Amino acid sequence: MQNVYSVKQVNAYIKNMFTQDYMLSRIYVKGEVSNCKYHSSGHIYFSLKDESGTIACIMFAGQRSGLSFRLSEGQQVIVLGNVSTYERGSNYQLYAKEIILDGAGLLYQRFEALKKELAEMGMFSEEYKQPIPTFAKRIGIVTAPTGAAIRDIINVSSRRNPYVQLILYPALVQGDGAAESIVSGIHALEYADVDVIIVGRGGGSMEDLWAFNEECVARAIFECKIPIISAVGHETDTTISDYVADLRAPTPSAAAELAVYEYLSVEARINEYQSLIQKLMLTKLQLLKNQGGQYAVKLKYLNPRQKLNEKRQQSMEIENRLRQLLSAKIERTRHTLAIYVENMRRLSPLDKLNQGFSYVENQSHQMIKSIRDVAIDEELFIYMTDGSVRVKVTETKKEEYHGGTVE
Repeated sequence: MQNVYSVKQVNAYIKNMFTQDYMLSRIYVKGEVSNCKYHSSGHIYFSLKDESGTIACIMFAGQRSGLSFRLSEGQQVIVLGNVSTYERGSNYQLYAKEIILDGAGLLYQRFEALKKELAEMGMFSEEYKQPIPTFAKRIGIVTAPTGAAIRDIINVSSRRNPYVQLILYPALVQGDGAAESIVSGIHALEYADVDVIIVGRGGGSMEDLWAFNEECVARAIFECKIPIISAVGHETDTTISDYVADLRAPTPSAAAELAVYEYLSVEARINEYQSLIQKLMLTKLQLLKNQGGQYAVKLKYLNPRQKLNEKRQQSMEIENRLRQLLSAKIERTRHTLAIYVENMRRLSPLDKLNQGFSYVENQSHQMIKSIRDVAIDEELFIYMTDGSVRVKVTETKKEEYHGGTVE
């Protein structure tokens, strides 16, 4: 028998045929999800079915980034992947790389393509984002005049700060001409010199929100010199406008919360700051007052007049001390002098004269102590207590006295 092949060879050949088929290497398949199972390994096993049949599908754990929602039974989806076989089995299956909900498939591709293009151009970069003013006075709004979005913004703004001015540009936010209307609104409010612009609308399908995914809207937002808050749809909705805007708000109400400062809160904070400033000022004034008192005491202490008074006081004390010392010195000297006077008095000839004695001098006023000091006919002077006598020597006679000899 010729041309006999093993099962392995047949399966490998079939797999090779799938691999070489270009169409099957990247194919979009639409259908309803059935038999969906999340495996503990992270893989997702499911089937796609329509009225004619089913196809087995698998999304490996490494491809889960291509799934932005939780896959469940009955969903209408479009799966991007490749069709191949598992060599150990005889069935083929679709290996999923991306899964999107049906109805948004083509729009989603356009969305991803534009998002990638604008990101590469740097329009999503943080360095181009403008800060949202903290205390905005004039807020521009680009949205439908009768939608829920404008009502929510007005309600939030009135509650937070009734003094903020809201300027509405009534724009189309859905259908033909919506993108151009939004662009015109952005330009008009930019020329109106508002502080910040809110661009948005309420929730809806991807088709309803598509105007905010147009490139012209993205460029208008990027080139606007006024900070823009994007508030499109619900929190789970994401548009190109959200990426380009200076700030994304999950809902129009949240955009109003971000754009309108709360008046009562700011007023309370200002009152707190005022009280704090007054307290700090009083503390500072008290500190300066205390310092002034210290400086006054120090100045009084260091004042030249004070110094002069201190020196004058010191001089007076020194003068009094000198007077005391001088008085003491005079007293001691006087006492010593009295002793000397008393001693001199006891030794004074006058004292002797007062006691009945007298003394004799010659004409040369020399005291005569001995008869040898005189000559016959010499004139002498005898001094007594009440006067003197002038005598003439006529005779000398030597006498013997007790205790000595006198001539």
